[in-house]
Amino acid sequence: MRLWSIHPEYLDAKGLVALWREALLAKAVLEGKTKGYRKHPQLERFSNSKYPLRAINAYLRTVYAEALKRGYKFNSAKIARTAACAKMPVRAGQIDHEIKHLKAKLKIREPERASGLPGKPGAGLINPVFVRLRGGVERWEKIKAGRIK
Repeated sequence: MRLWSIHPEYLDAKGLVALWREALLAKAVLEGKTKGYRKHPQLERFSNSKYPLRAINAYLRTVYAEALKRGYKFNSAKIARTAACAKMPVRAGQIDHEIKHLKAKLKIREPERASGLPGKPGAGLINPVFVRLRGGVERWEKIKAGRIK
């Protein structure tokens, strides 16, 4: 499961569709509708937020908005209408890590998109449900040397 901190506009088609499915799985986990993935590290920031379901629904809305811009037919009925929630923190080092991770994937799948990614995080690079803080890679991130999925 990869719930990107960076804005979904930087993902290729395969990445955006995978993000939609994985975020829906995360929502099901937070709703208690599945037994698996309950302890998945990517869920930590959502489950630690004051209102986890509001947070994941806000996240899904940003993914859905990007899909609409691209003309994809994602089902908006899968996103609950909830009140707004506070932005979740993400460290600058995590964003840097995700940019590198995504670039490595895109170099294989869609090289022209990889070359369009900024080298360092810019103001608009993160998903708007997050707020950037100083610091390194998040402790929940699982880094495996030399392995790109």
